[in-house]
Amino acid sequence: MALSKVDFNNINVTPAASKALKFNSAADGFETGDLGGNMVLLSTQTASSSANLTFASGIDSTYKEYVFKFIDIHPQTNEADFTFNLSADGGSNYNVTKTSTMFRAFHEEGDSANLYYTTGGDLAQGTGVQNLTHAGIGNGNDENFAGTLHLFNPSSTTFVKHFIANCNAYQVDSASYNTYVAGYGNTTSAVDAIQFKMSSGNIDAGTIKMYGIS
Repeated sequence: MALSKVDFNNINVTPAASKALKFNSAADGFETGDLGGNMVLLSTQTASSSANLTFASGIDSTYKEYVFKFIDIHPQTNEADFTFNLSADGGSNYNVTKTSTMFRAFHEEGDSANLYYTTGGDLAQGTGVQNLTHAGIGNGNDENFAGTLHLFNPSSTTFVKHFIANCNAYQVDSASYNTYVAGYGNTTSAVDAIQFKMSSGNIDAGTIKMYGIS
């Protein structure tokens, strides 16, 4: 069987934004398709002596993964930790049952360092807040916190809701504390809201961005 000749001089090789160029064998030519894996910015919230930052809309079945970016989070109260909780009723209650794990690495400015599991930062079927830091963020003028939280398929009504976070804080004792948190919201109800707050006092300043992963 003779192969058809492709005229490469007449192929448009500039795909549209967020598209990939792929070969369609059935059509004997190229076409564009969804690139996939794109981060789509859905919402931005900025704290100003805020009791909490809450995302009670935009978390639905549109995306299978949501990513939250924490940028220059500054606590009002010294030695407070940054936390979150999930809601399955549109934000009326933030009390989803969670089981989680946490470990952290630290390195002090004085050169002391260690890596260990943090029993005070995990939950075992707890409905309270989940810590993303442990041992307290400093509230000095240059002290803050940053990190990323991934929430997977929150709209599923079949599976539990997994989350993974990696965060770093300027700890109150002048140290870099890098925390790794993972776990799941133990519910088959759709999770449709998330709330962030400090363990004590307000969020003095900082920005949280919510992305959907296409």
